[in-house]
Amino acid sequence: MKISIGQTDKELGLMAGKKAANIIRKSIEEKGFANIIVATGTSQFETLNQLISEPDIDWSKVTMFHLDEYIDLPESHPASFRKYLHERFLEKLPSLKAAYLINGEGDADEETKLLDEIISKHPIDLALVGIGENGHLAFNDPPADFDTEKPYLIVNLDEPCRRQQMGEGWFGTLEEVPLQAISMSIRQIMKSAHIICSVPDQRKAVAVRDCLENEVSNLFPASILQLHSDCVFYLDKSSASLLASSEVQNLT
Repeated sequence: MKISIGQTDKELGLMAGKKAANIIRKSIEEKGFANIIVATGTSQFETLNQLISEPDIDWSKVTMFHLDEYIDLPESHPASFRKYLHERFLEKLPSLKAAYLINGEGDADEETKLLDEIISKHPIDLALVGIGENGHLAFNDPPADFDTEKPYLIVNLDEPCRRQQMGEGWFGTLEEVPLQAISMSIRQIMKSAHIICSVPDQRKAVAVRDCLENEVSNLFPASILQLHSDCVFYLDKSSASLLASSEVQNLT
C-alpha cells in the first residue's frame, strides 16, 4: 500500500485519475480489455472528472461495475448511485463496452445472485474506491464481514453511515436515508488487481488515520486495504492531517 498526498481535492483527483487511466490503458494493451469498478459519492468527483478527460483510452473495451446501491430508492432520487453514474460517467462515455449497475428496487436477493454470476466472469483490473467517515469500504459498515466470498451482499447501514449521507446533502433528514443497501463485499473488492482509494476532506481525517495506522480490523473496514498488493491511497492535506506515519509519500 502506498499513500500520496495532494494539496487539494483537485490535485488528489488529478493524480488518482491519471493513475487510473494508465492502469486501464495497460490492461487494454496487454489483454485487449479492462474490467473496472467505479465508486460514487462526493469523494469521487475529481477523480472521475480527471479519468473521463484522459486521452487514448478505448472505452469500447472497458466493462464497468459499481460498488453499492440503496435498497428501495428510485433511480430518479438525487441520492441514487445509478443516477450519479449515469450523469457523471456513463453519459460522458457513450462507447463504454458494458456497465453493470446495481438495481435495488426489485428483489434484492435475486439482484445479488445475478451480479454474483456476472462479476465471476469478469476478473477486475482496477477498483476505484473511497472510504466513509465510519471507515466503511463500499457499504460494508463496521464490523465488516471480512470472510464471505459472496461478491454482493445485502447490508444494514449504521447510523454514522446514514448521517454521512445526510450530511453530504443527498437526503434532507436522517429518516429519509434507507436502512439497507446492496454492497460489493470486502473480499470481492480485494480481488481487484489494482485499487485506487480517493479520500479528500477533513471530515474523513479520523477514518483515514484509523484505517491506515491501526492494525487490520473489521472495526475499521478499509484497513483491509493495507494487505492489498497494489493499492494507492490518494489523500489531500485535510484528510491526511492526522497521519503520523513515516510511510506517507508527499508528491506535491
